[in-house]
This record gives sequence, C-alpha cells and structure tokens, in this order.
Amino acid sequence: MKVFDKLNDNNFTLFASNHYNNPQCVDVEEFYEDLNRFKYLKRLLGRYNTHNDLQERLIINHLIVLFNVFGIEPAMRMLMYKVDEQHLSALKPFLVYLHYLKETDLVEVPLDQLVVNRLREL
Repeated sequence: MKVFDKLNDNNFTLFASNHYNNPQCVDVEEFYEDLNRFKYLKRLLGRYNTHNDLQERLIINHLIVLFNVFGIEPAMRMLMYKVDEQHLSALKPFLVYLHYLKETDLVEVPLDQLVVNRLREL
C-alpha cells in the first residue's frame, strides 16, 4: 500500500506539498494560505446550506486557485477528502461549470438547482 492511496489527516499536508506548483510562492506561509482555501470553501458551502447565502464568485475564485496550484487530479482528491458529503450537491455544479469534473465523476450526486440557476446567470 502506498502512502497516498487514501488521504487522511496524517498525510494530507504531505500530499498537498508534493503536488503544489506555484512559481510565485516565496515562503511556506503562501503554501498554507493556499491550503486554507479548502477550509474557506467548506465554510462557504456550509453557510450556503445553513443560511442559503451563496457566494458563487468567491467559491469560483477559490476553486480556480486550488486547481491551478495543485493540479486537477490532486485538487479533486483533496476536495473530496475535505468537503463534507452533504455539501457535494452544492459543489458539483461549480466543478461542472469550471469543467473540472469528468462525466464519470460524482454521477450519484444530484445537482443543487439553486446553484445551477445562479451559475447560469453569470
């Protein structure tokens, strides 16, 4: 079994550092700032689920940065580890909108119709 076959709290940061590619990064603090975007996304999705407050542009910005600095496959693995299952239906439309999701990924997760409608307005 390889170290990164299954992501967990012990190997998440190491996995992220192995896939981090930001030529403009000058110190480790910038890496942790980018890594905190997962926490911010989780918070934004939670706020949407509890208060119906959707910050779609902010979510899109965080996702774009994450996928740019970590790469599509690693960022997707890290998202699936960090984001709660109850938030996947809200996250999926963003991943479809940004073309980060393959047709075979998250097939069982329904699309949140409010999120879809808001993204269509952009």
